[in-house]
Amino acid sequence: MEPVPQKTNVDHPLPTVSPKQRKRKNLFASYGFVGPAMILLFVFLILPAILALYYSFTNYYLLTPEKMKFVGMENYKRLAEDDIFLKSLGNTALFVVIVVPVQTLVALALALLVNQKVRGIKFFRMAFFAPVVTSMVIVSILWTFIYNPDNGLANSILNIVGIGPFQFLTDKDQAMYSIIFMSIWQGAGYQMMIFLAGLQEIPDHLYEAASIDGANAWQKLINITIPGIRNILVFIAIVTMIAATKLFIQPFVMTQGGPLDSTKTLVYMVYETGFKFRDVGYSSAIAILFFVIVLVISILQRKFIKESTE
Repeated sequence: MEPVPQKTNVDHPLPTVSPKQRKRKNLFASYGFVGPAMILLFVFLILPAILALYYSFTNYYLLTPEKMKFVGMENYKRLAEDDIFLKSLGNTALFVVIVVPVQTLVALALALLVNQKVRGIKFFRMAFFAPVVTSMVIVSILWTFIYNPDNGLANSILNIVGIGPFQFLTDKDQAMYSIIFMSIWQGAGYQMMIFLAGLQEIPDHLYEAASIDGANAWQKLINITIPGIRNILVFIAIVTMIAATKLFIQPFVMTQGGPLDSTKTLVYMVYETGFKFRDVGYSSAIAILFFVIVLVISILQRKFIKESTE
């Protein structure tokens, strides 16, 4: 029996796709994946920034938008004469200057502590990291009770050693420092985990060689550990600085910017001016100036750290 001949596609060959068509098809597919994210980025980030810049040159009042008119640099001139703005700027600067170095050092110390190969160390890693995954609103409410001057835990502990009582959140000289202490406690766990990842990438044989050469713990830290996590240190310093400038939830929940504006920050003032006082034009000017300040500080900080580590 003769075999049945196979049908071929010689008469009807499959269509070929040119490189140009394939490139166009891949480009459309890329736009399909990136498009939704770009739309959200434009709607919720780029467009508000453009509108804020535009409104900062107007007298836009939220309840009477029809009376909005262009006022030029008046809002920015007003900032230079606003004592509350200058106070808020000083409070923000104080928070950043203290939190960034102290929280970084605390996080590094915790990372060195939990990097030890001892039994049960995972529990301490989890315990130190737990405040980070807790809502800042909840943490702020909790610490408001802890700072209660009458029956709070903080004064109760201090009274045992004969110190206090303190008016943590109701004294204008203590309120900001109380918020700073709580913020360091809450945020150090995040930097700790990043430092820990960097520490575990440093080869053990470097420490073994240093031990053979007679190096002590401090010499190992300065000559091996710090250089080994240099890039991580730069990253943490920049990220912590940016996060610190955005201080809002703690004073909003714990003190409402008081007492006597001692805990009012730039971000809190943007919120208060725009949503409470409904002065959108002036609030936008504060937001734009805040953005410029953070951008300049970030660039200078990155340049300074880069030069000091080279």
